[in-house]
Parts: sequence; structure tokens; C-alpha cells
Amino acid sequence: MKFSRFLAAVAIGALALSGSAAHAAEKLIVIITPSHDNPFFAAEAMGAEARAKELGYATKTYSHDDDANKQNDLVDAAIAAKAAAIILDNAGADASVTAVQKAKDAGIPSFLIDREINAKGVAEVQIVSNNYQGATLAAEAFVSSLGEKGNYVELTGKESDTNAGIRSKGFHDVIDQYPDLKMVARQSANWSQTEAYSKMESILQANPDIAGVIAGNDTMAMGALAALEAAGRKDVKVVGFDGSNDVRDAILAGKIVATALQPAYRQAQYAVELADTYLKDGKTGVDEKISMDCVLIDKDNAAKLDNFQIKN
Repeated sequence: MKFSRFLAAVAIGALALSGSAAHAAEKLIVIITPSHDNPFFAAEAMGAEARAKELGYATKTYSHDDDANKQNDLVDAAIAAKAAAIILDNAGADASVTAVQKAKDAGIPSFLIDREINAKGVAEVQIVSNNYQGATLAAEAFVSSLGEKGNYVELTGKESDTNAGIRSKGFHDVIDQYPDLKMVARQSANWSQTEAYSKMESILQANPDIAGVIAGNDTMAMGALAALEAAGRKDVKVVGFDGSNDVRDAILAGKIVATALQPAYRQAQYAVELADTYLKDGKTGVDEKISMDCVLIDKDNAAKLDNFQIKN
């Protein structure tokens, strides 16, 4: 058994043992996201957990690490623990349909955040950021920072994640309007900072004349920035997507131009609120597909950003 699956088995055992006890006293909401090593997913988990506890629920929070098999095991455990609801940032648009359907068949509604699945009527709601709208905001800032000309690089996310394609389309629907902007490389770094660093190193060697990098998430933007700084290329403009504290600090330091904020914390809280409504009323009162707009973060408002929220 792989070590990650072993850890999942330990977590599942703990969930199964504790779930029945929690269920006896208060209803249990299980929160499952990708790895909390990524601050975006950590913010989701924190937001969902905090709101669920405020509403009087017990919570269990786990990570599937973008492993559909591990996600399936965790959903099985949530079913065994008689969870009232599942808050899920899923492990793949196609690969997750079966797990969500299984929970539904067991009478447990799922409330999806951040990523959609390729099926309707399986999850109670699917709350996503308006990735296209956010990508156009980021692309407009990128074009402006380059003075509408120059060679650039695009780093994309996981091909299995629909958000990666939507963001890329948003980028290009803006950038491709400018004939003096030329994309010289486009590679997937799979949302990874380490992979973005290595990809950026190789791209930079083959294309030393690049003027900008636009990345499908902030984690990849930070990896690209590190590679550029290691090469002494402080002149290259970098734009990300997500609204992380790391990129906030880089914007304030003048190292990154901008990012598009996804309201991860609020999105997760809203999912819990809808779960609460559903558990009380038998319906959410909203459409299954819900889109939340993104906000451009640049030097003018970066100081107000904290943990994927704009604070006054």
C-alpha cells in the first residue's frame, strides 16, 4: 500500500470511529479538499470548518491530495460515519462523479466548491469562482504591464481540471487581441510551485528574450518568479491567479504585477450555509451551478488581502 493511501486509511479509521459519536450529539459535516500545503485549499478548509462550527455542526476535515482513489475512500468513510453533508473540492471533473453519486445514493448531499464535476443533478450545488471573468481581469493587467507588446510564456494547471482550460481561454481572449504580444512557450506545471520553477528554468534558457509570464495559479506564479530571480531576470512581468498571501507580498514588494482573487474562504462558508439550509428545509433555494466573481488584486489594494479575503 502506498504511503499516501496508508495515511488515508488512518484518517478514514479515525473518521469512522469518531463519526458515530459526533453524530449522536450533533450532525457531522465532512470537509474534503486537495492538499492543505496549498494555502488556497487550506483557506477553503478553514472557512468551511469555522462556519460549520458556528452553525452548530461537528466537523472532520481531510485532504484527498488530488488522488481520486483516496477521495473515494474518504467519501466511503463519510458514509460510514453517517455524515449529514459533504463539502468537497473534488479530485477531478470526471473521476469524482462516482464518489459524489455514491454519497447521494446513501442520502448524503454534497456541496462542491472551486471545481465542477462533469455531471448535473448529482451534487446539490457546485459553487465556483467565475474563472473566465477573473482570467480576463488578470490578462488585462498583464497586457497593460507589458505595454501591449513582447514575448511571453503561459503556465497552465492540471489538464484534468476544468478551471485550467477556462482560465487559459480567458487569458487568450484578451491577450490574442494584441498582435505585438507573442506566446513563445505554453506548458503545464500542474498547479505546482516546484514544477513551475523547473519548467521556467528550461523555458528561460530556450527563450531568454521573454518579457512576461502569466500563470494559471499563484503557486505556479511564485515558482516562475523564483526561477526568474535566480536567473537575475527582475525585468520580467509576472501575473498569477488565486489571491494568495505569498503573491500579495510579492505584489507589495514590486515583484509580481497582479493576481485575480478567488474568494476561497467565503465560497467555502457559503457552501456550508447552503448545506445548513438544505438539511433544515430539504432544499437550498438556489440553482445547482453558482458563480462568484473574482477581484483584481494589484498594488492599489493588495494590502487589504488576507487569506483569500479582502478585509477593510
